[in-house]
Amino acid sequence: MAAQKPSPAPRGRRDQETRSAERRRLLLAALLTGTVLVVELAGGLLSGSLALLSDAAHMFTDLSALLLAFLALTFSVMPGGRRRTYGWYRLEILSALLNAVLLIGIAGFIFYEAYGRLLAPTEIRSGVVLMVATIGLAVNLLSYSIVSRSKESINLRGAAMHVLSDALTSVGVIVSALVVRFTGWNAADPLMSAIIGVVILFGAFQLLRESVDILLEATPLHIDPVEIRETLRKIPGVHAVHDLHVWSITSGMPALSVHLIVHDEWFKDAGGKLVEAKEILKERFDIDHTTIQVESETYAHRATVQWKS
Repeated sequence: MAAQKPSPAPRGRRDQETRSAERRRLLLAALLTGTVLVVELAGGLLSGSLALLSDAAHMFTDLSALLLAFLALTFSVMPGGRRRTYGWYRLEILSALLNAVLLIGIAGFIFYEAYGRLLAPTEIRSGVVLMVATIGLAVNLLSYSIVSRSKESINLRGAAMHVLSDALTSVGVIVSALVVRFTGWNAADPLMSAIIGVVILFGAFQLLRESVDILLEATPLHIDPVEIRETLRKIPGVHAVHDLHVWSITSGMPALSVHLIVHDEWFKDAGGKLVEAKEILKERFDIDHTTIQVESETYAHRATVQWKS
């Protein structure tokens, strides 16, 4: 008698285990990033390097991205209760919005300090800068290797790109420290800090735009409502599409509601049209959270007449 194969774990349990593993990776990467942030702050104050302090500020953006990704995974399993039927997903967006405003302020301070130091360059202890920036680069690369293991999570991929961008700015700090060390040109340090400030400002405005778009329930940039409308109209029996709305509950979680008007002779298969529309939205547009109302031509016409009257 052949041995019976063990049944696979339920999908929900497997997903929960995956989320738990991703949360552990995020916490480890956040711990490493936070430690280096403190080291860079201390190193920047000790060496007098504005570039190193700016890199610490940029590392703060990475720490925020890691923590936001962690919060998103945590909120995804928290029940919302009677009054919060969408759960706690929007807390991530509120946190991102506050983070963006804070980063814009940090970038402004960096520009102010860089301008002052360009007018009156200060002496930089390049040896300390090189040592601390090299440690920061190594930790960033280690954090990237930890977070980038997950290929399916949009949240983790975004956090990994943040960490990778900070690794590049660490390279910039190392280059500026080498310039100061071998040429004595101290202005290289505030120039590099200004470049890092631009990187921080660009990321802050992007985060601000995405947060405001989600709070205003704007259509996600990667989704074209016109394409969705035309695709749904091509379903056999569908006469028209109206009241189409696409928005995001939180980052990486699009939602959609739409009314489909079908020919009267097709209305008896309304359930089939509903299933077909949901499959198209999931497979082609990766929208799983949908609310679809199927209406007959007669009902839609009667509703339009009543509304106009």
